[in-house]
Amino acid sequence: MDNYHYDAIVVGSGISGGWAAKELSEQGLKVLMLERGQNIEHIKGYTNATKAPWELPHRDVPPQSKVKDYPVQDKAHGLIEANIDYWVNERENPYTQVKPYNWRRGYHVGGRSLMWGRQSYRWSDFDFEANVKEGIAIDWPVRYKDIAPWYDHVERFAGISGSIERLPHLPDGQFQPAMELNCVEKEVSARIKKQYGGQRHMIIGRTANITKPLPGRTNCQYRNKCALGCPFGGYFSTQSSTLPAAMATGNLTVRPWSIVTRVLYNKDTQKATGVEVLDAENNKTYTYTAKIIFLNASTFNSAWILMNSATDIWPDGLGSSSGELGHNVMDHHVGGAASGLMEGYEDKYYFGRRANGIYIPRYRNLFGDKRDYLRGFGYQGSAGREGWSREIAELSIGADFKDALTEPGSWTMSMASFGEVLPYHENKLSLNKQVKDKWGLNTLSVDIELKENERQMEVDSINDAVEMFEKAGLKNVKGFIARKNIGAIHEMGAARMGNDPKTSVLNKWNQVWDAKNVFVTDGSFMVSSSCVNPSLSYMAFTARAAHFAVNELKLGNL
Repeated sequence: MDNYHYDAIVVGSGISGGWAAKELSEQGLKVLMLERGQNIEHIKGYTNATKAPWELPHRDVPPQSKVKDYPVQDKAHGLIEANIDYWVNERENPYTQVKPYNWRRGYHVGGRSLMWGRQSYRWSDFDFEANVKEGIAIDWPVRYKDIAPWYDHVERFAGISGSIERLPHLPDGQFQPAMELNCVEKEVSARIKKQYGGQRHMIIGRTANITKPLPGRTNCQYRNKCALGCPFGGYFSTQSSTLPAAMATGNLTVRPWSIVTRVLYNKDTQKATGVEVLDAENNKTYTYTAKIIFLNASTFNSAWILMNSATDIWPDGLGSSSGELGHNVMDHHVGGAASGLMEGYEDKYYFGRRANGIYIPRYRNLFGDKRDYLRGFGYQGSAGREGWSREIAELSIGADFKDALTEPGSWTMSMASFGEVLPYHENKLSLNKQVKDKWGLNTLSVDIELKENERQMEVDSINDAVEMFEKAGLKNVKGFIARKNIGAIHEMGAARMGNDPKTSVLNKWNQVWDAKNVFVTDGSFMVSSSCVNPSLSYMAFTARAAHFAVNELKLGNL
């Protein structure tokens, strides 16, 4: 068994892991980043990023021989041939759905930072204070003022484009110039603002696609191929942004194919000493030691690592002394949706493939509005003209059909809601010792469901979407449920932070109460879920925790 020592170990290389590695290495620590999957190099590793569908063997439709290894992820969002290998092989990495839950995973350097939706929004104190004001779960141990400087910090480096709106419930940030709404989106936005007396807003999405160059990165080229990896560095990913910065320090070592099976814990010092790693290629076990450890393996996998650690002291794992490890799991529910037709813009078109859409910020249960449910939802969507794949009822074959398809079709618009899910204690993860993965390791059982609060919100979000589109003048408006079950790729909770070690796993600095040199800064720490995309908050909390950890290390407290 080999032994290696570093100042810090970062487990995982996705959005939060990349930030941990950057911040720690830039402050002079020797850092080891452990990634359980393959290495994907920036630019060189994006083998299909510049290919058109017809240049792929199966025209971007993955063969069934491959799809069989991705049953959940294919059902959840439809796989494409160009990046199917970025997603996790579920036959090798199974999990058990006690209730239906679509878990989408990327086990490679960069993790889901290569495939994420890039929508980047700040939380406000409406979010941080909601639990305590409503008597739900526990209070957040921080407020917006604590995190605002770190939002500034990560936004400047990552590059977030967006518009200044001065909305108290959706704070503005350090934005690059915003992308532009197209002509129909502008019209619908203006009509919604007028119809609702300025109480509802349709804005351009705030996205981690840059509109001005940053060091080593070229601005977004409007290709909308972000999920393939961007050779221009047009969007924030570990590969385009945090990893190059960390490597430039000379302090970072990256080890792919490294499955961290447990955190090693010394009960006498009450601190972790390192991690145990199973090499995914040769099945050998290695031990790496460090002064501090950052768990950034993604919400479920970080919880899995904690559950497998220090079980000789805590049967349910490191961080389980409160009884909350693995509990309070949340995600967003992609609920109510609507689509419709916009007449009168047949002489208008747009240029490029904008890698972004519209956003309607939450308006329910705010500023005097009161619903029969708690919290709220926002909408994401876009308008565009139908293309060659549309159906033309009167024509289905022949020259007239082909001629009709040389012209763009009607303007349509659609949007779907992202709703907040409350932190229910009974929504939980547990170790499944009967189902093993490819390497003989225990797997996870996922027991999560939407409850009455979310179902009521879902009905409201459908009705609201239809109403807004109809008031904005769209025709043939139809409302529908976007997804019936939970699982929108924003898994959160499982190791929540708090003010009291009796009711939380982490303190306000993301430290494990039971091992103060272990930090968890991926989605695990979330105490509630808001209704906005959470990745920007993961970045901010990670940077904050890393600076705290280094300072504590210098003071001799770790």
